[in-house]
Amino acid sequence: MAMTPSAVSRADERLNVVELFQSQGCSSCPPANANVMALADRTDVLALSFGVSYWDYLGWKDTFASPVFTQRQRDYARGLHLQGVYTPQVVVNGRAELVGTDRVALDRAIRRNVRPPFAPAVTVAGRSLTIARGETDAPADVWLVWYDPRTVQVSIRRGENSGRTLAHRNVVKSIVRIGSWTGRAASYTLPALRDPALSGAVLVQRLNGGEIIAAERIAAERIAG
Repeated sequence: MAMTPSAVSRADERLNVVELFQSQGCSSCPPANANVMALADRTDVLALSFGVSYWDYLGWKDTFASPVFTQRQRDYARGLHLQGVYTPQVVVNGRAELVGTDRVALDRAIRRNVRPPFAPAVTVAGRSLTIARGETDAPADVWLVWYDPRTVQVSIRRGENSGRTLAHRNVVKSIVRIGSWTGRAASYTLPALRDPALSGAVLVQRLNGGEIIAAERIAAERIAG
């Protein structure tokens, strides 16, 4: 069956990427998790939840955490000139960060840190990804993200949140670098995915935890193998 190309990135339809770095073992994280979950249905926001591993020693090993996600947060700490990592942290478009428990501040950060008006058009058709020619002063990484759009309830049995059942949504399952974009039109082949329950996105991002300059949602069934 022929696949309809995904919508391209346009100046008036910029997708704002909101990344939460949290741990199920962190007592401060549930309110931030709720704030980011509340953004998940907005058409102008791609809300992603990354489980980090550095609080696992507190007595509860986060069931969604990965060292890869922890490294992504550390890359942001360097890119945003922070002294270190913490939870719950929210990063908006790779441009700004804040504590995720303040919903008013989070909404303000999204409004103030929208991506630049120009973004290269991103098109997905089947397993073919195309990024159009665009203006850039440095190479960018191209990332493929897969996340679970469903609300998942997790019962916490130990640690700071012991006895609580925490809701999670848009939990990231994997983030993989699939290439580099230098400003010239470029095509990439996406790896096949066999779990159509997941949703995905492509991020075009400046190196080493830099600004996200383009983003596009994709559907798992488009590249299922």
